[in-house]
Amino acid sequence: MKILISNDDGYLAPGIIALAEALATIAEIVVVAPDGNRSGTSNALTLDRPLSVHRAANGFYVVNGTPTDCVHIALTSIMDARPDLIVSGINQGQNMGDDTLYSGTVAAATEGYLFGVPAIAFSQLDKGWGNLDAAARIAREMIMRGFPSLPLPYLLNVNIPNLAYQDIKGIRSARLGKRHTSEPVIKALDPQGRDIYWIGPPGAVKDAGEGTDFYVTARDYVSVTPLQVDLTNAAQMQQLQADLA
Repeated sequence: MKILISNDDGYLAPGIIALAEALATIAEIVVVAPDGNRSGTSNALTLDRPLSVHRAANGFYVVNGTPTDCVHIALTSIMDARPDLIVSGINQGQNMGDDTLYSGTVAAATEGYLFGVPAIAFSQLDKGWGNLDAAARIAREMIMRGFPSLPLPYLLNVNIPNLAYQDIKGIRSARLGKRHTSEPVIKALDPQGRDIYWIGPPGAVKDAGEGTDFYVTARDYVSVTPLQVDLTNAAQMQQLQADLA
């Protein structure tokens, strides 16, 4: 098996190092990751400047761009053969509910999916890399087991509680939950007295009902959500056509 690994926390993040070490025992791996933290970049491609790639001391390919740039360059230039799987993470912090729209971790996996390659995004619930060894072990076991019933390509979003391996109760499929609207921006002044703005924190959880990723992980299970990219609102197509007639 050949696996392409990327992330949005940067090539030196403990999460991607742990993931690469775990998967190197079961597959041929290629790691292509951003040169620094690119959290919240979603599916952005860099089009306003050229990108550079260099090989780091640990063997990872490093790109001065977004997670999507990394996977795009890997698939169209760096790799001489198509990987069997693309894995993103392990992210420092959850990517659940509406967070998936902004997530660079999920975006890296999505770019692979758009190229027709099955892809999985792995995240830990909490920041700080607590029990990262357990998360890497779970990622490895899930990949070894595979998902033979899913049509190819698939796109999966996985969130892992920051618990010791023996304290994680199992793995459950889950739908995305929902959050309330994000908190307001935080206004401040720069050293020249000009207004600056920091994006505020995400909104509180709105839908954490049974079957959601929030519900599953709160009960010490790993959540796995199959994602899709089609944004068409099929329910409104007939009404729209009536308006346009």
